Amino acid sequence: MRRRVTTLLDVHASELPSTAVGAGRRFVGGATLLLRGVGLYVRSPGLMLLGIVPALISGAIFATAYALLVFFVDDLAAAATPFADGWATTPRSVVRVIAGLAFLGLGGLLTVLTFTAVTLVIGDPFYEKISERVERRYGGTPDEVEVPFWPSLRRSAADSLRLVALAALFGVPLFAAGFIPVVGQTVVPVIGAAVGGWLLAVELTGAPFSRRGKRLPHRRAALKVDRPTSLGFGVAVFVCFLIPLGAVLLMPAAVAGATLLARRSLGQPITEG
Repeated sequence: MRRRVTTLLDVHASELPSTAVGAGRRFVGGATLLLRGVGLYVRSPGLMLLGIVPALISGAIFATAYALLVFFVDDLAAAATPFADGWATTPRSVVRVIAGLAFLGLGGLLTVLTFTAVTLVIGDPFYEKISERVERRYGGTPDEVEVPFWPSLRRSAADSLRLVALAALFGVPLFAAGFIPVVGQTVVPVIGAAVGGWLLAVELTGAPFSRRGKRLPHRRAALKVDRPTSLGFGVAVFVCFLIPLGAVLLMPAAVAGATLLARRSLGQPITEG
């Protein structure tokens, strides 16, 4: 296998798992980073509780928006399937149930990603502190770059907008594929979780990469070096965020876990001592 060149990104590929280790095992390893984030959450409850405040604010907004989507989903499904108006009751109902599920799936994907983007912007000072505390616990931040607050916030918001736009770009074909019987209700949700998980991994690791002076392209390239691990973490976060109140309660832990993922991607220690 051709070795990937990552010198310019300071990514130490030699410290990543060998190619003999299965992708599935690395995927599970990535998911455990979220559990480690939860452990850090428990050990630093005061700071982590501060991280819940911005999540509560944006969570209330997005929960209301998704509730409205659920309330109007039948009308949206009917509007999207006018060709079924003259059909018999059973096939018309089946098509519109499929359409409704497609709307809810797309809404869920965009809600999770947009919620994360907005929450990170609102709670930037809190999540920056959480990330910094995790870094100190595991040896600090090599080559740290001092970035003023407002420029950092603007860059974070711009990067989040790009990722949300990318989610919408992927979401449209996934929404269309959701109309395909069986496939739309089995394969498409899995693909949606993978896409959402990858985008969440990129989004949540913004603070530790920014602390090192690395922007969105560097972040994506570093995480791609061990994509199964990055996906494992992101998909675990995505699934947990779909649980009611999961996004609000686990947002600080996700930031902590993402800091570990960033350190691991950059070949830096994630064990204490």
